[in-house]
Amino acid sequence: MDLTDTQQAILALIAERIETEGVPPSQTEIARAFGFKGVRSAQYHLEVLEQAGAIERLPGRARGIRLLKAPVLAQPELGFPPANEDGLRIPVLGQVAAGAPIGADAGHHDYVLLDRAFFAPAPDYLLRVKGDSMRDEGIFDGDLIGVHRTRDARSGQIVVARIDEEITVKLLKVGKDRIRLLPRNPDYSPIEVQPDQDFAIEGLYCGLVRPNR
Repeated sequence: MDLTDTQQAILALIAERIETEGVPPSQTEIARAFGFKGVRSAQYHLEVLEQAGAIERLPGRARGIRLLKAPVLAQPELGFPPANEDGLRIPVLGQVAAGAPIGADAGHHDYVLLDRAFFAPAPDYLLRVKGDSMRDEGIFDGDLIGVHRTRDARSGQIVVARIDEEITVKLLKVGKDRIRLLPRNPDYSPIEVQPDQDFAIEGLYCGLVRPNR
């Protein structure tokens, strides 16, 4: 059975989490990482991976996924050197708003091979920017931003955040009684996170790549 790019990317995420953390991601974490609206899409892709013999799902366990087949990474584009200790092969998982929050693209589109020195810390994935609200930070429409997957962030850092299933990149400001996501373009207004909103930090901005236009 042939797997789609998204399913190969999910398989790569499962392998990475098992290798780095000792446990596979939950269905909720898979849905968040790929911008799915809910866990049902993650369940569907896991069912396909199980039918293809790539994983085994263990019933009754919250993270009941056992890896049976290593992911097949896309080959680098012509002109790029093979991956080595100085190179990072990073998946492009979708898009993120530098403007009003938008839903993240559900699809995995490509891999990009990059020099490790471009980023600090090393990114887990790339997102394509849509909009210009982060213009004064040098982040423009169409850029690919590196995202280091973490739930922890300090006030003053640029983060990729989720607000009610919408994804945006902004400057995080944490006060005593409120959280604000600030644009870096005076044409846009800050986003104030309301107490009843579902809010989470998805990762830290750690650098960008500007594709040839």
